[in-house]
Amino acid sequence: MLPDITVLDAIAEAAAAETLPRFRMPVAIDNKHAAGFDPVTEADRAAEKAIRQIIAERFPDHGILGEEHGDVGLDRDYVWVIDPIDGTRAFISGLPVWGTLVGLYHKGKAVMGMMDQPFTGERFIARPGEAMVRRNGTTSRLSTRQGVPLDQAIMMTTSPKIFSEAHEPRYKRVEDSVRLARYGCDCYAYAMVASGYIDLVVEADLKAYDVGGLIPLVEEAGGVMTTWSGGRPEMGGTIVASGSAALHETVLDLLNRN
Repeated sequence: MLPDITVLDAIAEAAAAETLPRFRMPVAIDNKHAAGFDPVTEADRAAEKAIRQIIAERFPDHGILGEEHGDVGLDRDYVWVIDPIDGTRAFISGLPVWGTLVGLYHKGKAVMGMMDQPFTGERFIARPGEAMVRRNGTTSRLSTRQGVPLDQAIMMTTSPKIFSEAHEPRYKRVEDSVRLARYGCDCYAYAMVASGYIDLVVEADLKAYDVGGLIPLVEEAGGVMTTWSGGRPEMGGTIVASGSAALHETVLDLLNRN
């Protein structure tokens, strides 16, 4: 049986207690990769620690896949996938488009997910048969935008720099075909697909924790999320999230055209 939504609420509140007091405040930044810039802060580490404590206390037989503190029990039926701050670059820049991502996998498939943005007061939650957002004390159902052709679509990607030399021309075919392409927003872009404000996110080089909390949001809101080859997205890689099945099929065709 899946956990109650109140568990996701408790996780969100525990993470926000660590992230919000540090947002738009002076914060030490460590770089996880000497060859580039992959920032991590004490807010990332403290938030994940708080999330893991709740999971360990309530579901000691569940596994955990986390960005900052390693993995436990990945062979178990239920595995929590945690990104305490998806969008650390936005976080350290003072931009409120980061979020706390938590997903629950059952036998490898994402079945529940949450993206919490405590600064804006938005909490996006999905479970089987339901996707919702809580905003200003009001809960609303999430629904993707349907019937939008590619040449009328609004698309986002975190940055054009995330694409390798092999992936960049394939991505560019899609960008050149849409009505509007925008950069930035990390996890927030996927929440906007689920909310019906944009139609498409195309990205590459993602990890499981970048997508685990977002897959149920997009799918339960009526959208489609896969790898560029059309496979399941749970382990990350090259990712496409679309508001409709028809749009998704068109985009996959462009990405895989010789």
